[in-house]
Amino acid sequence: MGFFKKLKERLFGAKEKDDTKDEQFDQNEIQEEKNDELIEVEKEEITKEKEITKEEIKLIKKQEKLAKKEKKELNKQLIKEKKINKYVAGLSKSGTNLTKKIRELQSNHNQIDEEFFEKLEEILIMSDISVSQVYLILEEIKKEVKAENITDKNLINEIIADKMFVIYANQSTVNTKLNLDHSGLNVLLMVGVNGSGKTTSIAKIANKLVLEGKRVILAAADTFRAGAVEQLKIWVERLNVDIVLPDKEGADPASVVYKAFEKTKNNEYDVLIIDTAGRLQNKINLMNELAKINKIIQKFIPEAPHESLLVLDATTGQNGILQAEAFKEVTPISGIVLTKMDGTSNGGIILSIKDKLNIDVKLIGLGEKMDDLQEFDLDAYIYGLTKGLMENNEK
Repeated sequence: MGFFKKLKERLFGAKEKDDTKDEQFDQNEIQEEKNDELIEVEKEEITKEKEITKEEIKLIKKQEKLAKKEKKELNKQLIKEKKINKYVAGLSKSGTNLTKKIRELQSNHNQIDEEFFEKLEEILIMSDISVSQVYLILEEIKKEVKAENITDKNLINEIIADKMFVIYANQSTVNTKLNLDHSGLNVLLMVGVNGSGKTTSIAKIANKLVLEGKRVILAAADTFRAGAVEQLKIWVERLNVDIVLPDKEGADPASVVYKAFEKTKNNEYDVLIIDTAGRLQNKINLMNELAKINKIIQKFIPEAPHESLLVLDATTGQNGILQAEAFKEVTPISGIVLTKMDGTSNGGIILSIKDKLNIDVKLIGLGEKMDDLQEFDLDAYIYGLTKGLMENNEK
């Protein structure tokens, strides 16, 4: 037990208190300004008196160093807080739905019995968690209930969240970092069906990389759909990044990729992002197309693509899993970009992806803003999904 407490400590720090957090940040900023003013006054007074000793100089430098360290820690905390708020907002539909159903279950059952677990199983499956994972979660819950002799229905909330976390984390090493830190050109291949949010995700990833100081170029190799090329053109104008376009409508996608590599030869680009078509209706054509693109990529950089990301729409639920399985047959996938999480009330799809595909979700779309595409964080995800249950336990 105590999972909720540990989760909050990992996210907010051991001494964090939700109701005083913002007030504490304000007080820190005020104190910081006062410290800076005091240091400047001390400097002026000491300089005027012309009696600066080595010890006083050391003290001033130490105070400046401490002030900088405090400011750095405060900024880190504010960034962390902003990320957690995005998860809570982006998962509000899913979290509210899960909390409501579990609370109804608890109010309709006087005891934790087999019927209670059958209803809980239905709730978890309807939340888009795979059947095999729901079975594992329930088995673990039953073991703990029996071992701890738990009769309080509210204590189930914490065990559910704990088992979701443990089962996801234990399936394999969780790797959410984009593998784009190689010297020279890094190549990112994007795949996914039309309508999954692929083009917008490309723009958001490009924006993220530009903010990190990287020079980005896009290759519009989804030549099958004219709209995809036009969308990318609009985005590159907003982001002020370079793009390589097809010579004509319906051009060979591999030729666009070849042109993109030729352009990177004489320019110091850090990342090449390649958009591709997502036609699953004819897997053989798509397989040949992607095989040809990969062959061109490896002609220029044998170990590339460094990332092959599949974009899935969270609102499609288990259909997204079927899409992912189909794409896995066509081309190697290194990670998932899960879009539109803010639009689904069934947030368990992330657990299903890990269970069925054993591919890490690397980026998660929590809203429409450019910075709403966030690196996946298991702690923040579990917190956002079960925050309502957590608050119910604390009442």
